[in-house]
Amino acid sequence: MAERPWTIVRGGLVLRGAECRAEFLDVLIQGDTVAALGPPGMAAPADAAVVDASDRLLHAGLINAHTHGYGSYTKGVGDRWTLELLLTAGAWLNADRSLADKALSATLNAAEMLLKGCTACYDLYAEAPVPTSEGMRAVAQAYRAAGMRATLAPMAGNQSFYETIPGLLQALPPDLRAAVGRLQPQDHRRILSEVDAFLRTEGDGDRIKVALAPTIPLVCSDDYLLACRDVAADLGIGIHTHIAESKVQALAYQERYGRSVVAQLDALGMLNPGFVLAHAIWLDDADLRIVGERGASIAHNPGCNMRLGSGIADFRAMLDHGVNVGIGTDGSTSSDNQNMYEAQRLASLASKVLGPDYANWISTREALHAATEGSARCLGFGGMLGRIDPGYKADIVFLDLGHINWVPRNDVVNQLVHVEDGASLRDVMVGGEFVVRERRLVRVDLAALRGEVERAQERLRASTAERRELAEKLSKAVGAFCLCLAERPYHINRWAAYR
Repeated sequence: MAERPWTIVRGGLVLRGAECRAEFLDVLIQGDTVAALGPPGMAAPADAAVVDASDRLLHAGLINAHTHGYGSYTKGVGDRWTLELLLTAGAWLNADRSLADKALSATLNAAEMLLKGCTACYDLYAEAPVPTSEGMRAVAQAYRAAGMRATLAPMAGNQSFYETIPGLLQALPPDLRAAVGRLQPQDHRRILSEVDAFLRTEGDGDRIKVALAPTIPLVCSDDYLLACRDVAADLGIGIHTHIAESKVQALAYQERYGRSVVAQLDALGMLNPGFVLAHAIWLDDADLRIVGERGASIAHNPGCNMRLGSGIADFRAMLDHGVNVGIGTDGSTSSDNQNMYEAQRLASLASKVLGPDYANWISTREALHAATEGSARCLGFGGMLGRIDPGYKADIVFLDLGHINWVPRNDVVNQLVHVEDGASLRDVMVGGEFVVRERRLVRVDLAALRGEVERAQERLRASTAERRELAEKLSKAVGAFCLCLAERPYHINRWAAYR
């Protein structure tokens, strides 16, 4: 077996280790893994390829703990949407997608992340009416072809959103009630059967991992959740779901279960180190204590949480209870971009509006750790990704220190979190291979991708027009009802300025 090729990256300012120290170092890479770090000019094999990193800052690739690849088609579509209005629009947002659309949307999502310094993601991918092995394989191939790592989780629910919000269905006008009655969800056994082949054969443990995503416990029966638990345990894969994302959901869980959604999931034996809770905004200390004790992780999505008016999750309380926290963008339908630089900045800033005690604010080092090593644990890549250190995969982002973002250069971590927006990015390496070079994608023809996506959008605008019209009618009734429901008292508050 041939020895893996060597690469030596020389002369860069390297942000390394758990301490986030910035040092001028050379980075020796063997194959796809960092082999050694050393002083500038360190010895390297004679046949090593040399990469000149002069005037570059090298940081570990950012890792997106929560996204939806299908949402790349619908960035900028909505404005004043709450979570419930977004779910109402779901009937048309992801409708009529061909197999080619599924691959294209995943490619577009990967392309944006790579161009913004993100090298791995957890993608909860939905298909209509149910996820399929064929569709999920197309998504996996799209990420592989772009050169990006991903944990892919087919996402679905088996209950109607309109029937699970207490009183909502009854509050709809008769014609709209009849219309949503025709939007029947699928049996959970069919959902799991459709993706069984994908779950058993697609993950390679290196570039692609697989998982399950029962979308929101509110729209999943206990039988479905238990079936996901058992499949995940049998296959040794993770589970990722949306938890207490809005006050409306928190109230609905209380009425449905007589306890919080975390208490319910714990009673079902769902919570473990392979379980990821997305958002987790409307959780109290008792909930977070359970999450921490079970070793589960939270994917914090500060941009989307504010974009949908869902509230501000208590990142500090999560850490205080020993919870591993990753940072995500969410899908572009609800966050409008896939910029992990922005997401980690918002994670820092959002903590600062919860109160004046600055000791409780999230530091830039905590934000960066969450966006790298914390997210890596969420994806199931803990100990493999998130650092530039020996034994870690060589997923490295190169930033231009001559860019205005870095003039002058002060505290590197502060600037990476609070100043950097992706504009100084020059190159991106995944597994020792460049996938972005001089701000251009290496494996994806962006001009050709644009043409294909725009043609698809033209077709989908026409084919989903009727469903979009129905969603717009429903939104008025759903919005008014959920606004009234959210006025009901709850024992915690997660809005920054609303009591």
